[in-house]
Amino acid sequence: MSYAAQTPQRPLPGGFPQTPASGHYQTRPPREKAAFSRPDSNPPFQPSQNVPQNASQQPMPSSQSNDQVAAKPAMETLDPIARASKTLNETLDQESRYPELDTYLGQGVSSEYDVSAEAAWAPFQKIRTFPIPDRIFEQYNHSQLRTMMGLFAEFNHAWVTIDNACYLWDYTLTNPDLVGFEEQPNSITAVRLIKPKPGVFVPSVTRLLVVATTVDLILVGLSSDSVQTGGQRVSLYQTRMSLPIRGMDVNLIEGSAATGRILFTGRTDNDVYEFTYQQEEKWFQSRCGKINHTSKGITTLTPSFLFAQKQEQEHTVQMAIDDSRRLLYTLSSRSTIRVFHMKLDTKLDLVITKTLNDILNNIGHMTSPTDIISRDMAIVAIATVSAQEASKIHLIMTTSTGCRLFMSATTSYGYVIKDPSNAPTSMQLQHIKFPPSMQQQSSSHSTVGNVQGLNTSSRASIQTRTASRYAPGYSLNFICREQQTQTDMLFVSAPDAGRIARPQESPTPSRFVELGFWLNLGSRAEDFGLVTRPFAASSTPIGFANELAVQYDKPASEIAILTNTGIQTFRRRRLVDMFATLIQVRGGADGLEAEVKNFIRLYGRSETAATALAVACGQGLDVTTDSRVASILDPEVLEKARTAFVEYGGKPVLNENLLVDQSLPTMDMVRPSARHDGLAIYIARLVRSIWKALVAEESIYPTGGLAVLPTVSLARLREIQCDLTKLQEFLTSNKSFIDGLAGPEALGRVTTKQEELSLQAEHRALHGLVLLLSNIVEGIAFVLTLFDERIEELVLSLPNEIRQQLRTLTYAGLFCTVNGKELAKELVKSIVDRNIANGSNVDTVAESLRRKCGSFCSADDVVIFKAQEQLRRASETGSSSELGRNLLNESLRLFNQVSEKLSMEQLQWAVEQYLPMEFYAGAIQLALSVAKESDRSNSALNWIQEGRSVLDIRATAFANRKRCYDLVHQIIASLDAASQEHPGTVNGLETIGSKRRAEAYTVINTSDDQVFQIDLYDWYLSQGLADRLLSIQSPYLITYLESKATEDITHADLLWRYHSQWNRPHDAAAIQFILAKSTFPLTLDQRMKYLSWAKANASTFTAGIARQSRQSLLREVSDLLDVANIQYDVLQKLKGDDRVLPDRRSDVIRQVDGQILSLTELYNNYADQAGYYEICLLIYQAADHRNPIDIKNTWQNLFEKIHQEALDAGSAYPYEVVAGTVRSLGTRLRLSESTFPIADLVPLLERYAFELQRGVGPSTWVVDTFLDLEVPCGTLFNVLEVMLHNDEAPFHGANRRIIAADTLHVAQRWYAETARTGRVLGGEANAGGVLAALGTLMTNGLSGQQVEDCRELRGKIEQSLR
Repeated sequence: MSYAAQTPQRPLPGGFPQTPASGHYQTRPPREKAAFSRPDSNPPFQPSQNVPQNASQQPMPSSQSNDQVAAKPAMETLDPIARASKTLNETLDQESRYPELDTYLGQGVSSEYDVSAEAAWAPFQKIRTFPIPDRIFEQYNHSQLRTMMGLFAEFNHAWVTIDNACYLWDYTLTNPDLVGFEEQPNSITAVRLIKPKPGVFVPSVTRLLVVATTVDLILVGLSSDSVQTGGQRVSLYQTRMSLPIRGMDVNLIEGSAATGRILFTGRTDNDVYEFTYQQEEKWFQSRCGKINHTSKGITTLTPSFLFAQKQEQEHTVQMAIDDSRRLLYTLSSRSTIRVFHMKLDTKLDLVITKTLNDILNNIGHMTSPTDIISRDMAIVAIATVSAQEASKIHLIMTTSTGCRLFMSATTSYGYVIKDPSNAPTSMQLQHIKFPPSMQQQSSSHSTVGNVQGLNTSSRASIQTRTASRYAPGYSLNFICREQQTQTDMLFVSAPDAGRIARPQESPTPSRFVELGFWLNLGSRAEDFGLVTRPFAASSTPIGFANELAVQYDKPASEIAILTNTGIQTFRRRRLVDMFATLIQVRGGADGLEAEVKNFIRLYGRSETAATALAVACGQGLDVTTDSRVASILDPEVLEKARTAFVEYGGKPVLNENLLVDQSLPTMDMVRPSARHDGLAIYIARLVRSIWKALVAEESIYPTGGLAVLPTVSLARLREIQCDLTKLQEFLTSNKSFIDGLAGPEALGRVTTKQEELSLQAEHRALHGLVLLLSNIVEGIAFVLTLFDERIEELVLSLPNEIRQQLRTLTYAGLFCTVNGKELAKELVKSIVDRNIANGSNVDTVAESLRRKCGSFCSADDVVIFKAQEQLRRASETGSSSELGRNLLNESLRLFNQVSEKLSMEQLQWAVEQYLPMEFYAGAIQLALSVAKESDRSNSALNWIQEGRSVLDIRATAFANRKRCYDLVHQIIASLDAASQEHPGTVNGLETIGSKRRAEAYTVINTSDDQVFQIDLYDWYLSQGLADRLLSIQSPYLITYLESKATEDITHADLLWRYHSQWNRPHDAAAIQFILAKSTFPLTLDQRMKYLSWAKANASTFTAGIARQSRQSLLREVSDLLDVANIQYDVLQKLKGDDRVLPDRRSDVIRQVDGQILSLTELYNNYADQAGYYEICLLIYQAADHRNPIDIKNTWQNLFEKIHQEALDAGSAYPYEVVAGTVRSLGTRLRLSESTFPIADLVPLLERYAFELQRGVGPSTWVVDTFLDLEVPCGTLFNVLEVMLHNDEAPFHGANRRIIAADTLHVAQRWYAETARTGRVLGGEANAGGVLAALGTLMTNGLSGQQVEDCRELRGKIEQSLR
């Protein structure tokens, strides 16, 4: 069926001109009908089946194609952002699985160091030396008894005690101010800076300066503030808290950062004391007190007096606290280790004592005796390892020979102590790390990676004086080889995280490889400390020590060493710094290749690519000649790094092990290049600190009111954004050199299909990362913009659902997920709305947002904002004015321009705004435009036409469109309700409301969206508006009703009613004919009505329908109507037939009172079996059955049956019933020669009358019955004449008079009928025959008066012939 094309006019302001569809179309010719005798022929449509109509035409996929589809990994379906996000998550997950300390410090010994004279490979780099101020030396020159020096490195301060005074200064300043504590007269013996107990002091006091003198232990409050010129400014406060300690000679003070407990010890004994302090005095407890945790009894203010002793008393030389396990370790002057468990409050229990002999016994079980492991050695330093860093390793001891002993404190049932409340019961040696060899100390080789074998007798670190260790393994050994000069040699080592992180490339466990270097301090080290915060890449042992992961995320660790000549600061060299320095120093034509290859050998190609990329983006740092840490931005260095990344980044590799049978390789079988992995690693390390962090968190201001704060500082976000922007610029400027980003021209360099596939996979992977990189940059810009606004007001204006989503939004969700982007767009919309409400111009606001974060505020978003602004202005102006209508149409134009991008919420908002302004046509048009754009491929229509399977993915497309159509339904409901309230005309003129209704329905009825029309018709029917369908002149309606007619009789009725209303009776007859034959649950009476209507419609002239087609349909309808009438007779017979058993009556009647059965079924199953002979005769007639014997027998059986039934009914004149039946059947059979044979019926009735009804009724009732049926008299005369001639029983002899009398009666009737016409008996020939026959009757058969009547008739005939 074809339809005229329609081009709707452009909408005018305030008006939608009607453009009705053309009413001319071509109707389809009727379908060729099968012969009626084939009851199984299919109608044009049947009730729907579960099998699709074209299922038989669907080619089944081969087994090979199934295998290929099954072999494709699911990742192929991911979009680029999701794939890149997956890569980034896998990279971060891999870095979080960095080996913990226990895995590469197993039971055993090692001595693996890489010590190079090349400065680039040094693990630490000296920054500068800060001199000691001259004022300190001036004070020192006036000292009388004792002087000490130390560092508060975390504040960049140093301190010195001179007799009774303590001075602090910021050593980073050129002319620092001295902050002195001189308020007591006694000599100072020890100084320590600790964190106080919470709640004891005012919040500004963040530290306590604990000063031990020969008489008292004094607490001094300390606060610090940052100054604009740089550095920290500290202030000291009197706390009036002190403790008498006369005679104890306190030399060690240690504090717990977690609890604020203060522990101390002196040179006079080996006891551990605690300084207790509280804010106020309590009953039986002063503000300050002293507890001896090793000797029985508690002292508060009572000092301990020790008398002089000749022998040196064992005393504690070092204390170390592990807050993560609540353990205190002490080292005595005799190298004895004691472990105390710090319970809550003020309890401290000694749980382990480990003497030097015990330690040597443990060592003896692990390695053979050597020169540096003997009873002559001593333990010179201890360092704790927190539970966050290692599960087993608890303590590291450094010997005087430079060996490091890694100890594990264990419980009675296992190694790991997960609960700090459980105290350890024993301590075991876990690992020994021997010092570097003498050859390594003097080596000048520059290539790192040639680690020497185990050396257990190196004397390079003999005379180690003290040592220190900082997480994640920075070790400082101070060696004094010449006691006369008092000059320390420093050996610094740090774990090589790059090599430790590569266990997957070696079958052996990770080795504890360290980079080291030697440095002559030039004087004696007095103190040392960590300037930066303690290192921690994660909060668990796994991943804790991964320095590579945080080298761009956290500042490099910095250590300060105080000597008697100044403070020297050292900075941890990151891997990126080492690489940058290497290619700067040794990056010649051959040197670059050698260094890059060595780097690849040590750290892998992916790590090398990531490091080279970082250097190329300016991440490399170095100490300048003026002692500043600055980025390496030398163009030559950056170019070499770029070359290393581009040329040594490897190639993608096809993993042929993933191929199954003969399946074709896919891109997911390609392993991207190391260059891709390096890019992923670099991006992951830049964003690791924000990736899983929440964007914002809500709290309450102290003064009340909602506070919405960023979880990551805005300054940090700007730094990350800056680094990512540099990476973007690098990739943009070098994409032509990078395989996978170079574009189609790179395909010209491939030689095989595998190379082409690999390059495509590389492009897919790199392209995804580039897109994700852009999303991250814009996402950060969006967050910065968000917090530039009054975010609290913004959050309060959000719906609860959106606000809850914002509470749980992470940066990863913002960068990578659709929900995150949609939430960001909602926030952008809120920002724009608030700015517009404040009077800002929408163009200015939107353009600013689009420039900063285009993906969250695209050009389409700007158009949407403009459309919304036009809509608001129209609401303010008034929709009835011309300006208001113009604004409405302009908003509609803008909305239609970006209908593809409109969200359902935006569409719903627009419709809600249009309805009060009675802009019905525009609202409908917008909803239909959005629906169409949401499914450009029109897959929803195909889904509908193919059965609407709920499992079909196309169902989603229909669901999206349905939401728009539901809005149209709401608009129609509102429009109808408004129309009922207002008249259509006033004074004969059409009202505005009526015009707008017409505009809206014009948009609806002229829409070319077939899916909408189908949904609209469904809605009309569900609302009881079926009659409205009959008034619609649309080609889609016919298609809709035809498709629905197979499923529902209501639709089928509407279809033929629609054809009748629009003057297409032939089409209506065809539908009615099909309904009569359908399997719908219709009664026989309803089907006969359909056939009657169909017969009437088929008999009506229809323009465009050929006469032959009309007659063919009419014939089929008539034939089926005849069959239906026969079936109706059967039904009536069955209803009144007492022979049908009661339990089967309803089933039998239901079978007949339904679908029209075939004649064969009616005859065999009902008429013949039940003895319904009259119906059998009707079936003979309808089926054109011409067997004379069957027909004659049926008539005979019929007469007998009727006669018996009449007798049973008590009738005195059964012949009347028989005669009536003959008359009825004669009429229905149309006196058919085959089924109403006169030559057989007359003898049968004559015999019946003679044998069963002799003397009953008129003598001529038999022939009168036929004469009543207008059987020709000549025919009856001939039949009777033959009967006389045959002289068959029982009509022979005297009985012949019966036939003779009937013959005379017929002749008289014949003469009477023909005499009036002037042509007696139809002509002379017939008249002659009749005369001869009458003459025979006068001599044979007639008697009495009959002879006279015969003679009279003969005279009349003869007279008429003259």
